Amino acid sequence: MLRMDIHYSTRDPITAEQFIGLLQRTSLGARRPLDDPDCVSSMLQNADILCTAWAGTELVGVARSVTDYSYCCYLSDLAVDEALQGQGIGKQLIRLTQGLLGKEATLILLAAPQAESYYPAVGFRQHHSAWVTGSRDPIR
Repeated sequence: MLRMDIHYSTRDPITAEQFIGLLQRTSLGARRPLDDPDCVSSMLQNADILCTAWAGTELVGVARSVTDYSYCCYLSDLAVDEALQGQGIGKQLIRLTQGLLGKEATLILLAAPQAESYYPAVGFRQHHSAWVTGSRDPIR
């Protein structure tokens, strides 16, 4: 895609199908349950903040977050169509997310390997430790 006018929103809902379509056009899709539309629907329904970027009627960017609005916000998905990366869309989605938070809230994320160099360039500091567990790694 060529550079085009992008419309941003913090109110437009998106469908699981739209989100999956966008994720398929990003490196993030490899780490998301694209073959499970029910899970993707739940991810969208239970997000506290959803900021979107649109080229006409096509979804080209999403910032999906879970937050308490005061202390911390986990930016769980930042996805921009690879054909439009480098135009500031991700940065604007981050700004929109921050604008919906309390002034003291810390924005936290886990970077996809392909995006590790992006985050310092837009103002994030690397944290020395992150710990995860999930259904495949039960607490012993």
